[in-house]
Amino acid sequence: MPLTNEVVGSAPPIPIVIKPLRKARAPRLRLWSVGSIIVGLGLWELIGRMASRSLFLTTPSQALLTIWDLLLSGELEHNALVSAQAFFTGYVLGCSGGLLIGLAMGVSRRANAALAPWVSGLYATPVIALSPLFILWFGIGVWSKIAVVISLVIFPMIINTDAGVRATDGALIDAARSFGANPLQIFMKVCLPSAMPFVLAGLKMAVGRGLIAVVVAELFGARAGIGFMIEQAAEVFNMPRLFAGVLVLAMTGIALTTLFSRLERTLIPWNRSS
Repeated sequence: MPLTNEVVGSAPPIPIVIKPLRKARAPRLRLWSVGSIIVGLGLWELIGRMASRSLFLTTPSQALLTIWDLLLSGELEHNALVSAQAFFTGYVLGCSGGLLIGLAMGVSRRANAALAPWVSGLYATPVIALSPLFILWFGIGVWSKIAVVISLVIFPMIINTDAGVRATDGALIDAARSFGANPLQIFMKVCLPSAMPFVLAGLKMAVGRGLIAVVVAELFGARAGIGFMIEQAAEVFNMPRLFAGVLVLAMTGIALTTLFSRLERTLIPWNRSS
């Protein structure tokens, strides 16, 4: 029996409800993150209290109390400001240069052929071992630390940016050309958005490498800074003070990585991994 318009039209429309699954799961995932930190610190506290050689180990509670004392004395603010100046200056300069070089290598085969051997060779070089040489070149001031930070953060940006541009779907480029897009429009509208997840991944990788670079540079020669504070504490076996500096660096790394993760969700909402 054929259906009539009245039969078809008599069925009420079924509303389609799309639930924001990712937003609903976000608080649960944050609980997992916070829970893992609490469990880890709890195990550290337990092991630290049970350890027989307390001279070489401390507990999170002792490290946090030391951080509080350093804050009250103003010593932590001074050292953190010195390290932050070297880190952020070197981080911005290194990431900016790495982004430009990576984009050039991604869009130009000639640039890639010319720069790839240098990038591969320098990336495999133990730049940290060259920190004393940077101190000889730039002195014991902040610029030697900035040079170490740049040398460590620039290569993750170059490699990730180059890989992101080259990972652009060729079908999207052909579609843009078929609509009359010029090379600049293809780069801005297709290649650059495609490379954004790789760029942000490089920025997050550079955070850890930059913090390591600051500490290592300050270990070799500095008058102040978190690395200088850690070195002084290690010389006299002041474990609470040493781990206080380590905790400050760890919390800084967590905060900056979380910031870039939020930025990733804002800039590239289509990326399911973010």
